[in-house]
Amino acid sequence: MGAPVRHQLQAGFVLHQRAYRDSSLIVDFFTASHGRISVVARGVRKPKSRLAPLLQPFQPLLLSWVARGELGTMTAVESGGIPLMLNRRVLISGFYLNELLVRLLHRYDPHTELYHAYLAVLQQLADLEHALSSLTSVNEQVALRRFEKQLLHELGYGLLLDHDVESGEPISDDALYHYHLEQGPVLFSDNPAVRLRTYHSQQRQSDLIRIHGSSLIDLRHGNFRDSDSLREGKRLMRAALGVHLGSKPLQSRAMFNQLQPPVLVKHHPETGYR
Repeated sequence: MGAPVRHQLQAGFVLHQRAYRDSSLIVDFFTASHGRISVVARGVRKPKSRLAPLLQPFQPLLLSWVARGELGTMTAVESGGIPLMLNRRVLISGFYLNELLVRLLHRYDPHTELYHAYLAVLQQLADLEHALSSLTSVNEQVALRRFEKQLLHELGYGLLLDHDVESGEPISDDALYHYHLEQGPVLFSDNPAVRLRTYHSQQRQSDLIRIHGSSLIDLRHGNFRDSDSLREGKRLMRAALGVHLGSKPLQSRAMFNQLQPPVLVKHHPETGYR
């Protein structure tokens, strides 16, 4: 194990925390300079701890810690700005973003652009109105899709959204495609022989996502022309992320499904899952 390295007043956000020993926490932070880090915050579970109120999600922080191996020790923390207040309508979306980062980012792997994208999407969620409306729901979903796409790009798994992977032709707005999660989009064919070859080229048929060209174009530009395009974009992003998340379900999705009133799912199917 190498000599300890001290880091002073680095900008970051709390992603997740869990109890450690009698009075401490292990906290995952997303920092601008070092990516995801894990540190021990000693004594912050004591009743009179002055640091505990700061260690909350969506609060910009300035963090100091000593790194020795993958698990460091927090030495100081202070506010780095005004907390981003996410109302109850979008709070679980914020936790969903945090869970993605904890599950998918390696420790001490800097992602400066992704950090700024995270700050931007939190601000977008914080700006949404509390009252449920179709526009609020759409804006929430669009913000999430843009961040998910950026996340996959930063991880080196960016989606191919501009051309047919077999023919090389640009994506056609009015065409239908099968998206191969490990390759890219291929024009859908009504020819049974072609379709059989397409299916057999994949290990699992579930790795094929049927999607319209218009939805691929919208996802590439980060703007969606209608609810169908947004719904198809969400289905593709969920499948693409699922390849890297594995079989363990996201807790934030379960929380959303438990809290979402049935009537909202009925009238707003495009927001039925995260």
